[in-house]
Amino acid sequence: MNELTTAAIDLLKDLIATPSFSQEEEKTANRIGQWFDKYSIPFRRVGNNIWAQNKAFDPKKPTLLLNSHHDTVQPNSAYTNDPFEPKIEDGKLFGLGSNDAGGALVSLIALFTHYYAAKNPKYNLVMAATAEEEIAGNHSLIGLLSELPKIDVAIVGEPTEMHLAVAEKGLLVFDAVITGTPGHAAHPNNDNPIMKLPEVLQWFQNYSLEKKSDFLGDVKITVTQVNAGKEHNVVPANVHLVIDVRVNDKYSNQELAKILVKSAPCVMTPRSLHLNSSSIGMDHELVQAGIAMGRKTYGSPTLSDQAALECPSLKMGPGLSTRSHSANEFIFVHEIEEAVKIYIELLAKIL
Repeated sequence: MNELTTAAIDLLKDLIATPSFSQEEEKTANRIGQWFDKYSIPFRRVGNNIWAQNKAFDPKKPTLLLNSHHDTVQPNSAYTNDPFEPKIEDGKLFGLGSNDAGGALVSLIALFTHYYAAKNPKYNLVMAATAEEEIAGNHSLIGLLSELPKIDVAIVGEPTEMHLAVAEKGLLVFDAVITGTPGHAAHPNNDNPIMKLPEVLQWFQNYSLEKKSDFLGDVKITVTQVNAGKEHNVVPANVHLVIDVRVNDKYSNQELAKILVKSAPCVMTPRSLHLNSSSIGMDHELVQAGIAMGRKTYGSPTLSDQAALECPSLKMGPGLSTRSHSANEFIFVHEIEEAVKIYIELLAKIL
């Protein structure tokens, strides 16, 4: 375990030092492939996605997916460190992608390597290091799933302080339009769409949905963009809005889209419907094993590759979510050391 943990930290340092913005992950995919070559584990590559399955894989057994991503966002302008310099200071490993989600990724890769050659496991294991998670791209996990064996349950590695995110909110984004009558500003107009805006905003402010989730609470609806007009003397025909909807596990995206399209006081068009909420039953043996180890359960408001999965899934990994996408991003070295140990102990209870 100590050797794997040290190797995992070295892998993370190399990943930090290798820029891997979404859709530009070729070199980090190469480095991850080198890990599997080092441990004589056959792997497959689809685009910039790397995946492998355990040595004793048996199609008759259920399959547990271990997944995290190796793409990153762009570093923000508030960085004072070099985002691609993996330096350790005061026990913190600094660098872009260290917390989101490099720590989880390398810990899961170490976990998979530890159990790769296990004889007669209860579950098959599939490890998938995926691309384009930050942009929910077509070549992320959602695009890889058709290449993988059937997945029955998954652990998705994201920063959760190694607690159990047993539910995750989905995402719906709507383009909305308030319609009116265009005309010259000098003439009377009782159908100015801009004048309808306060009423529409108030509707979104006050609207609530009936079903509340124990872990994810209410569906959250937020108006995030408003745009109208180009000339000072022209009343526009439309006001355009963008609506961000965080969906709890009581609604499918399709169901919620129908409700909002019918109810809202403006024309609502969903951009996509595939980023659904995710959950896993509290009675699932994976959850029960984590609880027995003293891990807490909670619902996560942030989106991950769980949205691509239709099977039960658990989000769990080292690091702290609020560090993600922050300036001078870091993860504590001891968090990775603890993560590898906890992951291995967790799977020992179910394999």
